[in-house]
Amino acid sequence: MEERLQKILSGAGICSRRAAEGYLAAGRVAVNGVTARVGEKADPERDRVTVDGVPVAAGAPRVWLMLHKPRGYVTTLSDEKGRRTAAELVADCGHRVWPVGRLDLDSEGLLLFSNDGAGTNRLLHPSHEVEKEYRVLVEGDVAAALPILNGPMELDGDLLAPSRASVLRTGSGGGEIAVVIHQGKNRQVRRMCAQAGLRVRRLCRVREGTLRLGSLPSGKWRYLTREEEAALLL
Repeated sequence: MEERLQKILSGAGICSRRAAEGYLAAGRVAVNGVTARVGEKADPERDRVTVDGVPVAAGAPRVWLMLHKPRGYVTTLSDEKGRRTAAELVADCGHRVWPVGRLDLDSEGLLLFSNDGAGTNRLLHPSHEVEKEYRVLVEGDVAAALPILNGPMELDGDLLAPSRASVLRTGSGGGEIAVVIHQGKNRQVRRMCAQAGLRVRRLCRVREGTLRLGSLPSGKWRYLTREEEAALLL
């Protein structure tokens, strides 16, 4: 039975349906050797569908894994500037996976990867409101910043959903705070801290939903258990 190519690519674990549209627009997808376009269909049982010349295997197993992303890696599958990518660190997982969410170049911690297009879309949709917790080393007046971080804040002209910030420790000229958010604006925690008069020295994501980074070493990855997957995608 014919299906839209976006659905075929997503079901095979190549990418999300939205990303598949980009693949098609870029001419990376072919059906029986002919470059395909957005909106076209194919029969995965009868037609030969390829991405970058590599055949698409229907019914690929669903994969979810977590990486402890180090600083200095960008959250992309490839980078036009030649920078190191987080995808390189999970290349030995044996599956074509993509990052679910982002951590900027200078941030570290828990970063999810998957080949589950539907699960990715569900997890990233604003209505899902997955909590994300960060440990942040900062310079500045932590006591003065805390009420600001816990109060109404705006970014890009939009009122942010309430966040929770607490002090883990203080020292001379700064300290360490925990910040919990459930939105994903670009560099949100760093920009919130800047508004509160704090300079971020180090930022690490330690939790996403019920999933915790734990003792996973920097630069290493592991598969999620089925129980972890189920709890994450509730």
